Amino acid sequence: MQYDPIKKRLGNFFNRSPWLRVLFYHLLNLLLLRTWYIKKELKKFRNHTPGDVNVLDAGSGFGQYTHYMAGLSKKWKIKGVDIKSGQIEDCINFFKRIGMDKQVFFEVADLTNLDEQESYHLILCVDVMEHIEEDEKVFRNFARALQSGGFVLISTPSDQGGSDVHDEGDESFIEEHVRDGYNSQELVNKLKSAGFSSIHSRFSYGIPGKISWKLSMKYPIILLNLSKLFFIILPLYYILTFPFAILLNILDIHMKHQSGTGLIVKAYKI
Repeated sequence: MQYDPIKKRLGNFFNRSPWLRVLFYHLLNLLLLRTWYIKKELKKFRNHTPGDVNVLDAGSGFGQYTHYMAGLSKKWKIKGVDIKSGQIEDCINFFKRIGMDKQVFFEVADLTNLDEQESYHLILCVDVMEHIEEDEKVFRNFARALQSGGFVLISTPSDQGGSDVHDEGDESFIEEHVRDGYNSQELVNKLKSAGFSSIHSRFSYGIPGKISWKLSMKYPIILLNLSKLFFIILPLYYILTFPFAILLNILDIHMKHQSGTGLIVKAYKI
């Protein structure tokens, strides 16, 4: 499945003007269920931490989470890092155009080589670890880069069907993943070994979330891979499916799941 080229095409379209890009961010925030979980945790952190905060967006991608966090508080200083130089250059230009370049910074970085000491109160890592083979090395780097009392907030696929892999022999929906998903206890153990003392893990993307993901992400990407003509009818597709996806997201985030295709993990450095 060609996932990255589709993301690049959509990014190029919405990058035509700042307001289109901000619209793109808002659409992603609504459609991507993981964003609902992340935003909920970030708001709780903001409400309990009113002072100055240093944040690392580890794997910043399009910059949508950096943009959201910058809007949560003017006291937050955010650095976004990504291994892809093109995305970093794009984010630098965009955030300068919208006047956020004094609060937000970007640089190219490989998380396996991250070498910072007690610099951050919060590290955000959304759908990144499934792309990195040397995950334990990254977790150690995170622990070293956090201040005492700081935490890393991780969203990643689980081994309960993450990456749309449900049975042995299934191929990942996203080819760029080096692992199909984490076992919850395996991830907790790796974080403990890295130096984190208080770890909270929960499943996301239960039954409602899995249906929402198929409607909002899987089926459109399959169709876009079949023909570029689907870009023309994509708005109509989302007009029809959008209300159902939102309702399913609301249900998912308010339910406690015994299993799910995603994991939301908070790990504190005590």
